[in-house]
Amino acid sequence: MADAAVDSVTPVPVVIVGAGPAGLMLAHLLGRAGIETIALDTRTRHEIETTQRAGILEADVARDLVETGVSDRILRDGYEHEGIELRFGGRAHRIDFRELVGESVWLYPQTDVFIDLADARERDGGTVRFGVADTEVLDITTDDPRVRYSTADGARHEIRARYVVGADGSRSMCRGLVPEDRRVRYGKEYPFAWFGILAEAPMSAPELIYAHSEHGFALISQRTETVQRMYFQCDPEESVDAWPDERVWETLQARVAGPDGFRLEEGPVFEKSVLKFRSFVQEPMRWGSMVLAGDAAHTVPPTGARGLNLALHDVKVLAKVLVRALGAEGENALDDYQPQALQRVWRAQNFSYWMTRMLHTAPGGSDYDLRRQLGELDNVVGTRAGRTYLAEQYTGWPTRPNA
Repeated sequence: MADAAVDSVTPVPVVIVGAGPAGLMLAHLLGRAGIETIALDTRTRHEIETTQRAGILEADVARDLVETGVSDRILRDGYEHEGIELRFGGRAHRIDFRELVGESVWLYPQTDVFIDLADARERDGGTVRFGVADTEVLDITTDDPRVRYSTADGARHEIRARYVVGADGSRSMCRGLVPEDRRVRYGKEYPFAWFGILAEAPMSAPELIYAHSEHGFALISQRTETVQRMYFQCDPEESVDAWPDERVWETLQARVAGPDGFRLEEGPVFEKSVLKFRSFVQEPMRWGSMVLAGDAAHTVPPTGARGLNLALHDVKVLAKVLVRALGAEGENALDDYQPQALQRVWRAQNFSYWMTRMLHTAPGGSDYDLRRQLGELDNVVGTRAGRTYLAEQYTGWPTRPNA
């Protein structure tokens, strides 16, 4: 296919493979610096904005959306959370982020982040091409990489760029372009998954609840005043067909039950899914004229709410590096990208692993394992150092604390 004739050739400084939040944020930041980009995605815009994903944004990420001119809708439609609740032994323990580190997080679904970014690119005249097919990335070891793709009418197009960014998600095609003998992949599979639901119900709590119990983990989250997002630990091979609403609610209620009488608000469940857990990092994050960003380079289990935040941090760093690389410094500027990105990536990997192991009941776990987890949780909530550690990690190590 690479040798086939093309119907058009377009030159551009940077082409971005993947037009999810990471790819569009990079295009937005580069556009603000006067650098033209083209972003491509095999999915349609409708497909991306109707896929339910995580919804907690770090303090800096929320500020960046507003301050870089993407949108201030998060301030109107989002929910600022100044803490979370750890619930174990049937009792609630609140971690007050604002009191501990002077920051908060925002409940704002990834679908809304995407919509804001897609609208901003359209508003600013940026080029985004959704629903493309047969994408190829060529000549990345040269100074003249190319990306070829087909549109719905069957036409074949080519983009000639100086740099290619692979922001094409957890099933990335781009990361496979790094030669096998030159890449290292670190990974961990977890023996449990999350059974996720969307339900029509009032909020059960004003902030997220992370519940540990002998029956397994549960996360009580929110979406809106009338739609709630909740998860409970399950087997990775669990089938949603085996879970009628009544069984779902019985399981969730059992995992948050306690002597304080706390109960979840129930309602019709209109979406069910099983989310498998995996930790993954690929190094290097750059090969020739191609760099990787977001889930194309790394994924984390959702327990620590780091995935989207990590991706947006990657492109924040990458945008600055690409501006330098396209200027007087040349491609040597790209050498700064991986060290800066990976420092946060591995910190987030550790935090996500820690939260996951502390809160979930491992298959075949003993009474000792359960009691040890309770001791660890008691250490976290019972000491200021423990609470502060969690608050710093969860809010994303903010670089610009509020005055």
